[in-house]
Amino acid sequence: MLLSQEELSYMAVVEQKRYQLQLQMISLLYQAGPLTASALAKKLNISLPTVRSLMEGLIDTSVVSQIGDSAKSGRKPFNYQLSESAFYVFVVEVGHSHSRCAIINGLNQIVGKVQVVAANMDNPDFEFLFYQAFQEMANASGVDNKRVSAVGISMPGLIDSVNGINHTIGNEVKRDVAGRLRKVFKKPVFVENDARMNALGELVFGMARGKQNVMVVNWNDGLGLGIVVDGRIISGSDGFAGEFSHIRIVRNGELCQCGKCGCLQTIASANYLLKLAKEAIAQEHTSHLTAQFRNCTNELKVSDIVEMAQRGDELSLSLLRQVSENLAWGLSILIQLNNPELIVINGPLAKAGELIRMPLLLALNQYCLRDISKQVSIEISSHDDGYGLLGVAVMIFTKMFSVS
Repeated sequence: MLLSQEELSYMAVVEQKRYQLQLQMISLLYQAGPLTASALAKKLNISLPTVRSLMEGLIDTSVVSQIGDSAKSGRKPFNYQLSESAFYVFVVEVGHSHSRCAIINGLNQIVGKVQVVAANMDNPDFEFLFYQAFQEMANASGVDNKRVSAVGISMPGLIDSVNGINHTIGNEVKRDVAGRLRKVFKKPVFVENDARMNALGELVFGMARGKQNVMVVNWNDGLGLGIVVDGRIISGSDGFAGEFSHIRIVRNGELCQCGKCGCLQTIASANYLLKLAKEAIAQEHTSHLTAQFRNCTNELKVSDIVEMAQRGDELSLSLLRQVSENLAWGLSILIQLNNPELIVINGPLAKAGELIRMPLLLALNQYCLRDISKQVSIEISSHDDGYGLLGVAVMIFTKMFSVS
């Protein structure tokens, strides 16, 4: 159904217009869900007979299906919606230690199971690992490869989404992410920053629905930040907006992986939390955390600290409070600059829930002007892993269904 610009150029003008109207219908059904013929006619400013004629073609090709009815009496008009099997995309959310993959259909439903792949952005062969995962997932769910329209990938770093390049990948030869994936998948590839895709997912499906000015923080090894202003995701002039991790906070602080000293990441990330915990254990700080990990600190994970804190371990509670207060220091700067109505926290540390939310609120009350901070709501994402995968799918489908 989806045509390239080259394929479209070979069509007669009348057929081009018909195709573009059908694409607008698909876009409306994707964005709004089921619609009646009259609703589509009104939105597109075309006649009902034209809508029905165009719909016949979409139904014949199994792109659209008729469902239910929308009237309680009299003649009951059909609703139209995208068919579950009309469009699929393969999406990847690259993390600092592993990646998550999913096949998602045009109804924003994850098909089958999300698969975890042991690869980060610096893995020189991740395109082959992702393709292997895709083949396994497609076979398991019965999805025809030909029905998968595109591949989308979100990842940390400075992303040039226009050219599909990640400037943060250490090996310069490997920075052309889109090119690497296209060679293997033989499909269109879209590349975006992971924090922005988390924010887009929250905006469409999560806590930020209906909000206009929001910041979404992915609290992990780094501090990913997606910024929503007036209902739109902010990318910046070069697509590098939201590098929250690398705001310099501490003069002559610790060396950050970016090469500068004293970045917020060095005092407020998951890695910093683990460092503090290991130091406390080495000093024989009395706690259940010390008792369990005294001889195996290399096995300690953020989830262990969160679990211990939830069971009331004083050391774990103290550590979470310390990194929360440090994060609030950075957030206070953003709040006073952007005046958001909502901040959504997701990622591994967000799983501590109120144990990090309350320290954040208390610290923000200290660091921010009262008239600004009292307007900000701090919420934990309703999805444990955030909405990054769905955010990537929304980004792809929106671009695929747009009429240029």
